[in-house]
Amino acid sequence: MSVSEPYLGNPQKTIEVLQKYKFVFQKRFGQNFLIDPHVLQKIIRSANITKEDFVLEVGPGIGTMTQYLAAAAREVVAVEIDKALIPILEDTLGGFENVTVLNEDILKTDILGLAEKRNAGRPIKVVANLPYYITTPIIMGLFENHVPLESVTIMVQKEVADRMKVGPGTKDYGALSLAIQYYARPELIANVPPNCFMPRPKVGSAVIQLIRHEKPPVLVKNEALMFRVIRASFNQRRKTLLNSLKNASDLAYEKESLAAAIEKLGWPAGIRGEALTLEQFAQLSNLLE
Repeated sequence: MSVSEPYLGNPQKTIEVLQKYKFVFQKRFGQNFLIDPHVLQKIIRSANITKEDFVLEVGPGIGTMTQYLAAAAREVVAVEIDKALIPILEDTLGGFENVTVLNEDILKTDILGLAEKRNAGRPIKVVANLPYYITTPIIMGLFENHVPLESVTIMVQKEVADRMKVGPGTKDYGALSLAIQYYARPELIANVPPNCFMPRPKVGSAVIQLIRHEKPPVLVKNEALMFRVIRASFNQRRKTLLNSLKNASDLAYEKESLAAAIEKLGWPAGIRGEALTLEQFAQLSNLLE
């Protein structure tokens, strides 16, 4: 099967498949299927998929992007939580011998084991049109579990893409920005309007690519502590850094020692977390450690 043929990457074919199987969209799974071939091709191009690549796809839906991935990659494993989509995927992906569909929850899937087994532990590429409601847990799960990753090319809510790539002093800057930038270099690929999906979401989307750092851009003694400090700093954005850290339930530091650390780093007493760079958070956590 060739994806140069107009197959699932257009509304008419998608409707045909959905009607054939009497498929009902499940709101709880955040299902919005991509129906724009130009966007699909842009995702495949930007992910730089080659015949050497093992690709993990999260949430294949009816297999629209999976077909494009399968035509470009050596092997694709697609993880789909909705069992109502499995017979559809068996149909739409029947012509591809290099695709495996797992009917699982991606948050409970042993991706590290998959990478070991299917790609000899070498870095894998992840491509996905992510359900908005679990975007952050999926991405952070990939990074925090130290899955060998080359890149993650994903469709997300535009607002989330904005948060991933901004720096200090902006309203979108927060714990997600810092976590993503610690693990990877974010690059916006394209903005995608609601009319490129079925059903149409209420918000705009964006394709963003996260290219994994070979080594983190900052030196930190205790990664877990740094992320606790970061989360505490943004839990109450309007409070000073000192008060945010003092009030954090998972940090056991006296106000005096926190104030001393902030002073030692040469920062003003009233500084807020949103003003700190990733490097400064690393310096603070190293000092506290």
